Amino acid sequence: MAKSYSDAYKAAGVDVTAGYESVRLIKDDVKRTAIPGVIGGIGGFGGLFAPDLSNYEKPVFISGTDGVGTKLKIAMLMDKHDTIGIDCVAMCVNDVVCAGAKPLFFLDYIACGKNKPEKIAAIVKGVADGCVESGCALVGGETAEHPGMMAEDDYDVAGFTVGLVDEKKILNPKNVKAGDVIIGLASSGVHSNGFSLVRKIFNIDNKEVLNGYSYELGKTLGETLLTPTKLYVKPVLNLLEKVNVKSIAHVTGGGFYENLPRAFGDDLNAEIETGTWEVLPIFKLIQKSGAISDHDMFNTFNMGIGMAVYVAPEDVDAALASLEADGIKAGVIGHMTEGDHSVVIR
Repeated sequence: MAKSYSDAYKAAGVDVTAGYESVRLIKDDVKRTAIPGVIGGIGGFGGLFAPDLSNYEKPVFISGTDGVGTKLKIAMLMDKHDTIGIDCVAMCVNDVVCAGAKPLFFLDYIACGKNKPEKIAAIVKGVADGCVESGCALVGGETAEHPGMMAEDDYDVAGFTVGLVDEKKILNPKNVKAGDVIIGLASSGVHSNGFSLVRKIFNIDNKEVLNGYSYELGKTLGETLLTPTKLYVKPVLNLLEKVNVKSIAHVTGGGFYENLPRAFGDDLNAEIETGTWEVLPIFKLIQKSGAISDHDMFNTFNMGIGMAVYVAPEDVDAALASLEADGIKAGVIGHMTEGDHSVVIR
């Protein structure tokens, strides 16, 4: 008797029935992300979304895509997969909001060595959590098995988002002037950048290292490193309604030196005053354990500042009050001067 299609495919390493089960398990999480504009549900060949453009003079769509990097290795070693999806969403929507845009919808892509429905459902739960917190809809995605290319327990996650902003409200780095103030928004931890270096420093290749309690951190190393990336969308959108924000930088890979200049003009410098915010214990532990210079720390990690907002001096108090009301710890970390497009950390 000839094998059925599903049996033959399963023998080749792809279990289509596991794919069906994954879809069944994630349906409720996808539903809770629905917002006005969502048409239909998952299962079609594409996600449908009809934005309300009535309040826009000239609507502009802004897209962003990103992944989680080798932070995934920490999740795999700890067999904890329900927060990594939050990181994926955050890395995308935090970028989009830097232009002043509201994220509308999100799609995810999960590549895995073997489709284990409960694991996929846990990952997507995190994606849904991030979408709900950001006010955007999860309208679709893809889970692909890669037998022979990836180990059974390995996976990768990437995401894609589209946001909307009126053209006249797009934040422009050229609006930043000498004398403007830089407000730093506190991060929740390492977020999703620099993990290849982190893994090397702590020699993370087994669960035991991650499960070790650290008195410096007040918890295990694994718990600290898996802390999800902070989502800034709703507090920043509220801030944009109240304050004349000139520009915003998302502090991701490349740390301060690469990301802050992306939000101001070529004839300016960002003067950053250390000691004006809390450098989280994890960064102190990374620096001490790896004997890393201050420059390299600020060139790799967010150092406790996940986003930088540029405003005029007269708008600082209102900006801080707005962010505090939304539960964001923030403070003045520096100011702008005339210069050569550099970041000066003192």
